[in-house]
Parts: sequence; structure tokens; C-alpha cells
Amino acid sequence: MASANFVLLIGNLTADPEVRNAGGSSVSDLRLAVNDRYKNKAGEQVETTCFVDVTVWGQQADNCGKYLHKGSPVLVEGRLQFDQWEGKDGAKRSKLRVQANRVQFLGGRRDETGAVGAVDAPPHASQPSAAEAQHHDEAPPPF
Repeated sequence: MASANFVLLIGNLTADPEVRNAGGSSVSDLRLAVNDRYKNKAGEQVETTCFVDVTVWGQQADNCGKYLHKGSPVLVEGRLQFDQWEGKDGAKRSKLRVQANRVQFLGGRRDETGAVGAVDAPPHASQPSAAEAQHHDEAPPPF
């Protein structure tokens, strides 16, 4: 039987990323808060939060340290990794974490004051008007 190990998460960072060097490559550990909202049997709105540890390597780790901060919204694609080790007290420990393949920044850019603003859309992202679309043989791109 085939197997798959793929994780897709959208959430907010609970702390500023810290980048360190590990064997000649940059690594950053992110802590992500992922919220879930649902109605319980009584019809009440319930919100739960799942905290997930994410490890990012290489240039992506450097970019996370440079551009992200506590509260930044991100999308993480990666795979689950189960780590086991023995603690100083001899007890066996384990942790499930996400090894990131890609971290996409979802928030706006910070300005000089640290405030977050909207990122300007690239010029090619604008859709043509209805009149312009009628003059083209193909439909406008679905942006």
C-alpha cells in the first residue's frame, strides 16, 4: 500500500523566529498557532488552538528570520517528523514536528516604524475590464 506524508498549515507565529547555524546551513524553529472554530452539540461557537513546531532550513530559514515576527501569518508546506531521544534524567522523550519544504509569508510588509501594511500587487495581477476582455480571444486569467 502506498503512503504519503504531507502537511499544509496556515497559522500565526507565537514568537519571533531565531536563526542559528547548524553544520554550515541556517536553521530556524518556528512555533505556529493554528486555530479551529466549530459549533458544539449545544450550538455554541468553540475555538481551539493547536500549537505546532516547524523546522525550516537554508535560505528559507534566513528569510524567516529577516521578514517574520511574532503574529505573522504564514502558510507552511512540509512533512511530519517524529523525533525520539533520552532526556538527562534517563526518561525517553519524543516530539512530533513539521519539517518545512516551503514557508509562504501571508501578511503585508513592515515599514520603517515596524507597522504592517498591505503589499502592493504586481502590475500583471490586475484583471482587464469587461470591455477589454471582449477584445481578446481568450478569457482573462483567473486571479
